Amino acid sequence: MDLIQIVVLALMQGLTEFLPVSSSAHLILVPVLTGWQDQGLAFDVAVHLGTLMAIVWYFRQELVAMILEWAGSLRTGESTPNSRLAWWVICGTIPAGLAGLAFKDLIETELRSPLVIATTTILFGLLLWWADWRGRRQRDEYSLNWTDVLLIGCAQALALIPGTSRSGITMTAALMLGLTREGAARFSFLLSIPIILLAGGVKTLDLIQSEGSVEWSALVLGTSFSAVSAYLCVHWFLKLLERLGMLPFVIYRLLLGAFLFLIFL
Repeated sequence: MDLIQIVVLALMQGLTEFLPVSSSAHLILVPVLTGWQDQGLAFDVAVHLGTLMAIVWYFRQELVAMILEWAGSLRTGESTPNSRLAWWVICGTIPAGLAGLAFKDLIETELRSPLVIATTTILFGLLLWWADWRGRRQRDEYSLNWTDVLLIGCAQALALIPGTSRSGITMTAALMLGLTREGAARFSFLLSIPIILLAGGVKTLDLIQSEGSVEWSALVLGTSFSAVSAYLCVHWFLKLLERLGMLPFVIYRLLLGAFLFLIFL
């Protein structure tokens, strides 16, 4: 990999992992559109590690409180808002984890085509617009209940289909359930932590079993660029979300989907 490819793919992962535009779709499409050789498993693990580092650092105070109060609730049986939120993150991860184990091979072999990505990009973009338009936006992430978490978790499982966008579909579900834009985004970002860990773990196992060589300088650069870009992306997204809403991302998804249909049909 040359420097331009490393930087572009790392920035693409960092910027799109948490925006409602689908990072997996962009990582699939960039090599297709540029003619670059596939970046390989090791690089995928590196850029996912970068985004994980960014989101953990950004929410470090909330995560410490959630972990401590969750552990305390196991000892005392007393529930707090932070301990419940920790449980919601754990439980909301289960549907996607089970779906990933069940359909991993199907997704990687049959659903990675540009036309699938174009279709899901447009359909789930329109669904995001509808949820943002119709949502009551009166609740925060601490008001979630078991039913809410089950619905958001099942929605997250759909993000295994390239082009859906994990952050996009979880924000869509949360907005439909009446969460504010910031509450929907914050819960989506917290929910990303175990998912990125699981995805990174699966890719790491695949990497261990492969026989390819590792280009360490590319991995370090990829991790660094994806971490910095992801942190800045989350920071500014949360600052501007209430003012901008979801419409700019919906428009981008519609344009991207139309472009893909134009190129690949």
